Amino acid sequence: MSDAEGSLVHSRNLGDLAVVYAGDYLNKLSGERIERECRKQLDDGCRALVINFKETELVNSIGVSILLGVIDAVDSVGAKLVFSDVNNHTVELFEMLGLTRHVAFAADESEAVAAFQDPGPVVHPGN
Repeated sequence: MSDAEGSLVHSRNLGDLAVVYAGDYLNKLSGERIERECRKQLDDGCRALVINFKETELVNSIGVSILLGVIDAVDSVGAKLVFSDVNNHTVELFEMLGLTRHVAFAADESEAVAAFQDPGPVVHPGN
């Protein structure tokens, strides 16, 4: 198994909330794994997803298009989505490509989880 194939997407469940960990490089292969995991969590009844980008250093254009598919899947079932731990470079990319209009951001995973448990103001990049 090559390095690209070796990094499996992992997640954890907190009731009807799931946290999906994006890994270090979001490309076609890893993006498809993230999308499959998110769809599986939604099919299993999750009403909220956090995608944690803490380990993510790079996101390519195919990765972004796959994230748009995740956003559509979440919207289609009326669930909520938050991206957490997104580095500044990736936030700038997401802003430039318009993703920030469709998803909330949290500084870290605990803030994202708390936002679902205590619905308050939505956190956006740069605030």
